[in-house]
Amino acid sequence: MAQEIERKFLIDPDKLDDLNCGITIKQGYVPTSDNTAVRVRIMGDQAFLTLKGENRGAVRTEFEYEIPVSDAEQMLAELCSGPKVDKTRYLITHDKHLWELDIFAGDNLGLIVAEVELSSETEVVNLPDWVTHEVTGDPKYYNSNLLENPYSNWTDKKQKP
Repeated sequence: MAQEIERKFLIDPDKLDDLNCGITIKQGYVPTSDNTAVRVRIMGDQAFLTLKGENRGAVRTEFEYEIPVSDAEQMLAELCSGPKVDKTRYLITHDKHLWELDIFAGDNLGLIVAEVELSSETEVVNLPDWVTHEVTGDPKYYNSNLLENPYSNWTDKKQKP
């Protein structure tokens, strides 16, 4: 079975080294009637259709398929209701793990999160000093929920401890 095991964290941007080589991401979600997420993503010059099952802590079923960018553009325009998530992703290697650091734009401007994918739920990960607070499993940080309740609407915004 295809599954994703990842942990998500807030970060202190003041502790980050200079970031470069970020890739722009635009994504939307096809409405579903259950806890399944159907995501359409354009990432640079590639596009993907991703189906994700319900989160069980840091684990969820995930299937991802590369699709033509023109198809993704049409899906975003016609099938993904409401606003889209816009962000820039930076890849950072720290202690044998690849971290995906996302700096959000638009209605989620000011939100910065980092995710690390693991091979098992019990895998030990050495946290970089720029990590402040774990938000794994907190639904308000799911990209799909950032469309309904964007960061700009939050009253409890915090990136630093």
